[in-house]
Amino acid sequence: MNQDTKPLALTVIGAGTMGHGIAQVAALAGLGVTLVDADPGALERGRRKIDENLAGGIARGKLTAADRDRTVANLATATSAAVGARAADLVIEAVVEKLEVKQALFAELERVAPPHAILASNTSSLPLAKIAAPLADPTRLIGMHFFNPVFLMKLVELVVHPKTGEAAKRLALDVVQRMGKTAIVVKDSPGFASSRLGVILGLEAIRMVEQGVASPADIDTAMELGYNHPMGPLKLTDLVGLDVRLAIADTLVREIGGDQYRAPQLLRDKVARGELGKKSGQGFYDWSARA
Repeated sequence: MNQDTKPLALTVIGAGTMGHGIAQVAALAGLGVTLVDADPGALERGRRKIDENLAGGIARGKLTAADRDRTVANLATATSAAVGARAADLVIEAVVEKLEVKQALFAELERVAPPHAILASNTSSLPLAKIAAPLADPTRLIGMHFFNPVFLMKLVELVVHPKTGEAAKRLALDVVQRMGKTAIVVKDSPGFASSRLGVILGLEAIRMVEQGVASPADIDTAMELGYNHPMGPLKLTDLVGLDVRLAIADTLVREIGGDQYRAPQLLRDKVARGELGKKSGQGFYDWSARA
């Protein structure tokens, strides 16, 4: 494939919080994007969120009507991975953080995507080598860990496992650059760089709430004003999703061990009650009345 004469085609599998965000920034950057989800309702919600994000960007003066029109024109949808990935140069999965689900998906993608296509996982903590294990050609797989909200966060963590090929790394770096984001390259290890550090701060903040040390708002303010963090760890946990935080913590305990990664009971209780953060309307903050 000659990328100078053919526009880069990107497929995103999963239209949830991360998937539709990745699709949005890629389409805004001029890539041809197909957003795939087996659930038509999820696709519709993803498209609606993209429209809302674009409208908000225009209202804040960050985007123009031309930006919106270009993004919409570059974005297609499909309910089948086989259809959505058949002409892709890069496929990024953003599905549930479960190893067996990702392994099955990539085994299918290896069959249906063109032989030259690079396969990428948005996993935040699962070992890439394990995700790649079922692939006949594991050199095609790389980690591309985006951050929420994707249209605002500038970092993309590229994760290379021992068999990641140079072609995969080059294309991933090129796509990150096209999106106007900054890439860091990290070795495949549990939690990579960002999750391994970030989850410790988030879990300790939750333990402090559990112990009655301070309110969530005051703990967040301590980190925002005392350490110049743009967002406190509890509000960030609400945006990431309490269920996602719990899954990462459990993965790190399983892969690394150590009490610092053990999830507080408060986190488990909130997830069990369905208090997952912004996406459910309630986490450490009440999001139900917020825009």
